[in-house]
Amino acid sequence: MSVADAIREEPSLPRRNGELVFEEPWQSRAFGVAVALAESGRCDWEAFRSRLIAEIGEHDEGEAWDYYARWLAALERLLLEEGLVTGAELEAEERRLRDHDAHEHDHPHPHPHSH
Repeated sequence: MSVADAIREEPSLPRRNGELVFEEPWQSRAFGVAVALAESGRCDWEAFRSRLIAEIGEHDEGEAWDYYARWLAALERLLLEEGLVTGAELEAEERRLRDHDAHEHDHPHPHPHSH
């Protein structure tokens, strides 16, 4: 089964009218990274999916539910366990993205741009 087929059949993905729903930019980025890694063959989709299932199972009922927070945790676990990034690289990228999002929030632009 292809990654695209697996995504179409994944019942837990947040959808509205059949389309994937992302409430925040980081959610679509995390989604895209996992899909790109699987489609490029850098990681196995089922390896990611099993980590996602484990993360969902570890969700504390006292916490607010956020599907993509579980998705991101599974992606981070996969990247670290497969040796695709180091903990220091992951932390540096998280800081960069937080800073970028804070900048975008404080200074919104009417059009997308790249850095």
